[in-house]
Amino acid sequence: MKLFSTSITEGEAINARYAFARIAPETHIALSDNLNPHLAWTDVPQDTRSFVLICHDPDVPSRGGDVNQEGRTVPASLPRVDFFHWILMDIPASVTEIAEGSHSSGVIARGKSGPGAPDGLRHGLNDYTGWFAADTDMAGDYFGYDGPCPPWNDERIHHYLFTLYALDVPALEISDTLDGRAVRKALEGHVLATATLTGTYSLNPSV
Repeated sequence: MKLFSTSITEGEAINARYAFARIAPETHIALSDNLNPHLAWTDVPQDTRSFVLICHDPDVPSRGGDVNQEGRTVPASLPRVDFFHWILMDIPASVTEIAEGSHSSGVIARGKSGPGAPDGLRHGLNDYTGWFAADTDMAGDYFGYDGPCPPWNDERIHHYLFTLYALDVPALEISDTLDGRAVRKALEGHVLATATLTGTYSLNPSV
């Protein structure tokens, strides 16, 4: 199975139009267009009954004490954890493309609604749900796609992995919170093939 995009080139920097935030010299960052990228795929296994798409960043700092703090940096050596940016489920086997901007356009305070998604698909919660939980202006359930917003003082470039899973079931059954960890667990034993597209992003002008 092959995954490709007219929005993102494998291994190269992601355009800010697909990010949650962009570099702003006077304030470090500003909100960006937050469009979901175009994605398409080929060479699908014959017995595929549905697809799941997951986008995650494996380079998120495991501790937040230095994140976005003036006069400090997040060291590249700090251990990192996963941060989920997009979970799209129940994609029919007949679908082979997702249009740019079809699932996200702009940043929505308190998050986009869900889990219902366009064309009868299903969105999971992304990890901005937890990130903004203590922010009175932004707290909410963030369903669907919300793009890159790595710390502006991080020494490490972040990688964004868009992974498509071809499944042997028409839909995943998930009884837990509909987040990335629960979806990954539900995928076990149902994956026929995978394909991944990786882009990079940083809000640190010196990286």
